[in-house]
Amino acid sequence: MNSGGGGGGPDDVVAVAALIDELKSEDVRLRLNSISRLSTIAAALGPERTRNELVPFLVDMNDDDDECLMAVAEHIPSLVTSVGGDEFVHALLLPLESLSTVEETVVRQKAVEGLVKVGERCDRASAMEHFCPLVKRLATGEWFTARVSACGLFACALEKVSSNGNGGEEEKKMIAQLRSLFGQLCDDETPMVRRAAATNLGKVAEASVEDKQFINDEVLNWFGKLTADEQDSVRLLAVDDCVSLSKLVSEEERLKSIVPVALKFSSDTSWRVRYAVAQQIYELCEIIGADFAREDLFPAYENLLEDAEAEVRIAAAAKVSKFCALAGPERSRENIIPRVRELAKDASQHVRAALASVVMESAPTLGKEETVNQLLPIFLVLLKDEFPDVRLNVIGKLDQVNEVIGVDTLSKELLPAIKDLAEDRHWRVRLAIIEYIPILATQTGESSFLFSKEASTSDSENNSAEDVLNSLCLRWLADPVSSIRQAAGQNLQNLTALFGSAWAKEHVIPKLESLLQTEKNYLVRVTVASTLGMLAEKVDEGDITGTLFPIAKAAAADSVANVRFNIAKSLEKMAKSVSAGSAIRTEILEVLDGLKADADVDVQFYASEARNAF
Repeated sequence: MNSGGGGGGPDDVVAVAALIDELKSEDVRLRLNSISRLSTIAAALGPERTRNELVPFLVDMNDDDDECLMAVAEHIPSLVTSVGGDEFVHALLLPLESLSTVEETVVRQKAVEGLVKVGERCDRASAMEHFCPLVKRLATGEWFTARVSACGLFACALEKVSSNGNGGEEEKKMIAQLRSLFGQLCDDETPMVRRAAATNLGKVAEASVEDKQFINDEVLNWFGKLTADEQDSVRLLAVDDCVSLSKLVSEEERLKSIVPVALKFSSDTSWRVRYAVAQQIYELCEIIGADFAREDLFPAYENLLEDAEAEVRIAAAAKVSKFCALAGPERSRENIIPRVRELAKDASQHVRAALASVVMESAPTLGKEETVNQLLPIFLVLLKDEFPDVRLNVIGKLDQVNEVIGVDTLSKELLPAIKDLAEDRHWRVRLAIIEYIPILATQTGESSFLFSKEASTSDSENNSAEDVLNSLCLRWLADPVSSIRQAAGQNLQNLTALFGSAWAKEHVIPKLESLLQTEKNYLVRVTVASTLGMLAEKVDEGDITGTLFPIAKAAAADSVANVRFNIAKSLEKMAKSVSAGSAIRTEILEVLDGLKADADVDVQFYASEARNAF
């Protein structure tokens, strides 16, 4: 391939020539740069020269770097327009065919993806002449790499030549040949090929969905061979075929050919196969229906919940709520919930974390009474788990608990546990609780849960409302973790929006004023200064005038510059929240003018920014 351009100005010709030279460079980076601009080169060469020069060059490109080969495979499908459109799209098949036989797996996968994209652009005649012969060559290749790649192309080839039984003899002959070759690959001597065949069996069946006899006779026969394979890596891939094939066959064939396989797999000697079953068994139950699943598949799932391998229990635990909904309240109460109770005490933290994510989703199925009696104790055990991931997953589902058990039970059973988590040693748990507090407040419909004396840590204590508030919300303002302090301010803003300006004036603002006056840690004062601005956006103008602004004005003289420039930011929010031309806005702007003359440049900057907003 010479570097003569097919058009454009002299500068374009030189640039394209440089890119072509880079394709031959020994420097990997230069080759990658040129490969990424193949479409530019092709556009400059024109369709005819791209087909006659660039494509053959890519076919013969013996690059020893896998990254370059993968880049070529990725960019070739983008050259469809450059070779002349769909009429000449088959020209791109040869370089991709070459790449689909290399040893590196990721390159082959990318090449197969490209071949499918190009194959989909072929019309039936082009597919018969070019794409299907390519698939046949790969399927009969000497090296297993070619046969592995071929498995991913059969579905596309069959879709292209299939015509719902209306094709000519040539098409029917080609379909028969392709199916025969795929059947051979299902029984190939190399496990990697059989794995690829198992992965694509469902797609091949879907491509021939109109031919029920082929699916019942041939596909299910191949399926049976793959499910009996000696390699567990093949059998576990065949598990996915249980679901995809169930959607294509009759109810009779499902119960005869697929359900028995799923049951056999659920007790397979390989934990990886049982793990795959645990992931897919719910979908299979959905397809065949609860009535048929109740006799065989439900017991199989219940056994998976007690599997000896933790990974299997994790996958099974993640389906608990879905199975409860499918099984109904009675079977759930008798067969599933007792096993769930044991999983809540499982030795593996990952099992408990998976369970914590879904267990309360079963509440609507069981109803309020059974939820309180059966699920809530499990939930509370998980809420106090020693591992933070378990507690975090529980907290993420607290809203589902509230919707079922009601406010009275919530206040009695759940709030004490939430209060303990508010002081959890892991900051992510504390952050999750902070974010949950406004949701909880919304569902209770009243703010008293934050301040009631019943929230005391023991019966002997007689904490005041203010003490309890400190223990839950205001204490987070002084947390050692910055993200917690910021979330605490946002939390107070959300609660103010929910409970109103009068609530904030009585319970929050006096505490903020006290912290600004007495707290020695400047980081806490910075957080409070920022929180004043957040509250200003939610309280009445009268409360800004009477409480927030006087507090901010006093804090504008704080000894630490970080506090002062955060006050400047909050003053800007206060000014925007009051009426234009009002006396209070004038006073706010005067304080900002004073901060503009501050000795610290950062304070000057933020004060000027705030002042310039008006």
